[in-house]
Amino acid sequence: MRMMKEIPVWHDVTAAQFEDEIRPLGEPAVLKGLVNDWPIVAFAREGDRPLIDYLCSIAGPQPVPCVHAEPEIEGRFHYSEDLRRPNFAHAKVPLGNFLAQLLAEAGRDRPVALAAQGLVVPECLPGFLDRHRLSILPDAIVPRMWIGNAIKVATHNDPLENVACVAAGRRRFTVFPPEQLGNLYIGPFHYTPAGTPVSMVHVTKPDPERYPRFADALDAAQWAELEPGDAIYLPYQWYHHVESLDAVNVLVNYWWNPARQDLGSPWDAMLHAMMSVRNLPREQRRAWRAAFDHYVFLENGDPGAHLPDYARGVMAADSPQDIDQMRQSVIQKLTEDMHKRR
Repeated sequence: MRMMKEIPVWHDVTAAQFEDEIRPLGEPAVLKGLVNDWPIVAFAREGDRPLIDYLCSIAGPQPVPCVHAEPEIEGRFHYSEDLRRPNFAHAKVPLGNFLAQLLAEAGRDRPVALAAQGLVVPECLPGFLDRHRLSILPDAIVPRMWIGNAIKVATHNDPLENVACVAAGRRRFTVFPPEQLGNLYIGPFHYTPAGTPVSMVHVTKPDPERYPRFADALDAAQWAELEPGDAIYLPYQWYHHVESLDAVNVLVNYWWNPARQDLGSPWDAMLHAMMSVRNLPREQRRAWRAAFDHYVFLENGDPGAHLPDYARGVMAADSPQDIDQMRQSVIQKLTEDMHKRR
């Protein structure tokens, strides 16, 4: 592995420490042994068969989405060579059937790559929450489970904060700060392997001639290898590549978003800017970069600080009524533009 900085490790983390010390840093953190007391971790330490038997005992009967691919992809779920399709197939089977196939593949030298990803725990494993609680987060946050064999998840980011707990198998995380976006060679937006854009570079087998700037991303990267019972905190929008290292792996993650939920989607705003700003002449883009820095990213502080409150208008709009009024104004303008173009 390239010499990268190791992700800082925290021990015996409490809810107060997580909220007051770890999250404010805005950096990834390994939470060592955070879920050592989970029953699923104890079953995993006994072996693959006890773990699978336990999961089968609490699994619901409904089919769950899963993916599979031939051994030739070496566990890298990604695109086909021509980027026209994924290099894996989708299926829906009862979770018990998937787990049985996973156990069968565990004994093979070249197993079929298997993954059941993002399973909503209360729906797919209704007995799990009774005995598994994450002490540092509110109980209202619904966990998801990721089950598979030795697979590699391409570098991507989440539009949420994330605590991921390793319940079985070992996982290696390679993480990149959001500022490395330009060095990650992100793939298509309109068609993605799993719902979010991913890097075209394979972290385990990078191609320096095709993706030369990725070397700079690796210089800024951090990494950690987690064992069952460990967890990792991934701040908002940090990019991460995840390798499952054993024949049977289980991860439970918790996503949450502390931001206001009435403001609309930053992703949608970016797409609109890509449409309306990106194709402007260079000197006009320069002016709008300065405007975005000033009014959106607050690089110079409060842009309306020099005005009395009653005169700030949209510069200070933050009440639900203000936000709704701005949204309606945007919708009206977009509708008018669409009608003009017809």
